[in-house]
Amino acid sequence: MSNQRVASRYAKSILELALEKGQLEEVHEDFQKLTTIANGNRDLSLLLKNPIINSEKKLKVLKALFAKGAQEMTLTFFEIVSRKNREEILIDVAKEFEIQYNVHKSIQVAELTTTFPIDEKMRKEFIAIVKEISGKDSVQLVEKINPAMIGGYVLKVNDRQLDESLSSKLRVLKNQFSENHYESKI
Repeated sequence: MSNQRVASRYAKSILELALEKGQLEEVHEDFQKLTTIANGNRDLSLLLKNPIINSEKKLKVLKALFAKGAQEMTLTFFEIVSRKNREEILIDVAKEFEIQYNVHKSIQVAELTTTFPIDEKMRKEFIAIVKEISGKDSVQLVEKINPAMIGGYVLKVNDRQLDESLSSKLRVLKNQFSENHYESKI
């Protein structure tokens, strides 16, 4: 079974348990913390995927990272995963948990790439566009800045992409000009 499917099943299990116990927000914070730490520190990802390091040491590292403020349910989940020698999927579980949490809370995540930081007025306009596209009430806008785009924006919502960047329009023009439509009358 692929790691993605296993991570999805683990995430679904911990999400349902957190819902049952009324600790969804707290467990969500713990998994967000794990994702943030993993994104900021490549060594954690390498440690969890390393087959030479035993599960006990990996669990000690996780417990040290989550010593303050972590939910008992999250720590118990880490212990269960560690007993099964599946630490390498914990980061995937955290990402999948975030996806399933967003589905449960009806939150649409959209990625906006611009050449400059946007102001509050523009942010509200983009959020309104995403709400119209997705039909969901809540939107989480992930903003990225890419000066190489020259101008405009790229908005990604699920599998849809609105590319209104100048660089893409220039690319289209270049392709049109590369097709030589000129015919000589000789």
